Amino acid sequence: MPMPLPPALDLSLDLLRCPTCRTRHLHPDRGALRCPVGHTFDIARHGYAGLLTGTRATSGDDTAMVQARDRFLSTGTYSPIREAAARLATGAVSEQGTVVDVGCGTGYYLAGALDQLPDARGLGLDTSVRALRSAARAHRRAAAVAWDVFRPFPLADGAADVVLDVFAPRNPAEFHRVLLPTGRLIVIRPTGRHLVELRGQVPAMVTIDPAKEQRLHRSLNLYFEAVVTQQVEYLAVLSRSAVLDLVAMTPSARHVSRADLDDDGLLPDQVTVSVLATAYRPR
Repeated sequence: MPMPLPPALDLSLDLLRCPTCRTRHLHPDRGALRCPVGHTFDIARHGYAGLLTGTRATSGDDTAMVQARDRFLSTGTYSPIREAAARLATGAVSEQGTVVDVGCGTGYYLAGALDQLPDARGLGLDTSVRALRSAARAHRRAAAVAWDVFRPFPLADGAADVVLDVFAPRNPAEFHRVLLPTGRLIVIRPTGRHLVELRGQVPAMVTIDPAKEQRLHRSLNLYFEAVVTQQVEYLAVLSRSAVLDLVAMTPSARHVSRADLDDDGLLPDQVTVSVLATAYRPR
């Protein structure tokens, strides 16, 4: 018997477009999504829609990374970042607006925004099947779709009041296309001080490019104008298990060996959390 359409996906169905035809709507059909021409896309039993076609992206978080992220985020260490994203989103969404989270991961930040927007709906895009399983359950008004940020989004023009991009890759042209003219793009990224104690102790950790801010503004400038930037910075005291999860949930997990982390003296018990959160308006 076909699985019923998840309620959150049903709520966001009008936003979606066939990734093959690009302009045609999708409708539910026997446990899948189908366009009028017949292109068909599975709805996973975990509740997310698999719209990726052709060559699949391989950079999505694996099971170990997602599990580590779930554990770490559950400690509340990144709650101030979540709250900053929600504040900026709240200032940009109408009563029945739409929030699209690109590179949504487990849906943590999208759920935080929707908690503050009781009449809004959300849609998360990510390549990681394992992360999407969590994202599809993150909030009752948040749908989840498998998609690659570097490809044209399977979304209608002007579909979103807010596009969230938290520690995720960016596609400025697509951000601009799917945002309403009155919408806002919210980008949250680390400063050079973010996790500095941890990066200092574990040399294999991925470093933060000093030119990151210049590259960000250069890439967005054609499409967006910055409205407001907020800095979120604080010292977080962490248990050893939380520090291990913090390393394991990031791309650094691919570069750091377990031997690097087995020395108790190597890992700090507190780290600086430092990010910038900017809201941009479309040009």
